[in-house]
Amino acid sequence: MSKIVIFGAGGRVGRAAVSEAVRRGHAVTAVVRDPAKYPDLAALEGVAVVRGDATDADSVASVAAGHDAAVNASARLDTPSEQYFTAAARALLDGLTRAGVGRLLVLGIATTLEVSPGAGVRVMDDPAFPEEYRVFSQGHVAEFELLLEEAPAGLDWLMVVPPMDLNAQAPSTGSYRTAVGSVVEGAAGRISHADLAVALLDEIEAPRHRRVQLGVSG
Repeated sequence: MSKIVIFGAGGRVGRAAVSEAVRRGHAVTAVVRDPAKYPDLAALEGVAVVRGDATDADSVASVAAGHDAAVNASARLDTPSEQYFTAAARALLDGLTRAGVGRLLVLGIATTLEVSPGAGVRVMDDPAFPEEYRVFSQGHVAEFELLLEEAPAGLDWLMVVPPMDLNAQAPSTGSYRTAVGSVVEGAAGRISHADLAVALLDEIEAPRHRRVQLGVSG
């Protein structure tokens, strides 16, 4: 059994990750902004719901102490994308290193992936791509570049990137496909939150990819 800290545990992907971790017998610390809003998470066996901030290194270090791995599924729509995701990346690198956590998984966005392996062209590079979505996507681009440049050697990290079509209600099939750095060729272009959580927990329990963007699809 591992101890896993999940930032943004109150969101859809965060909740799915908590549920999958619990199903596998791991102890989970679910980090949210207001624990009082999540009595359902607190009722799960093996889950501790705590207040925390993924953009505050001291908060990260405090809630992550004693854990083996971390997942960042947090986001803020009231803060510019690049500002939020780079602030979170810096705080996580600092705080998790101080806490002695060795594995970090962060969620990316499909628009930053190459359209095919080695193409050198990302989904967001299409001239017809909506500008407001391009701006949001750039936050994850900046986050990934920061992780590449600033992550210490002792922190093993991975950006897991689901397709655009995420289905919260679809049941888990327990299967998924992956591609490093690109959209998954020949895949359905969609995945359930439950199967995305399976991919996240697989990469915690038996890491196969490191310091890359890993496209995941059904």
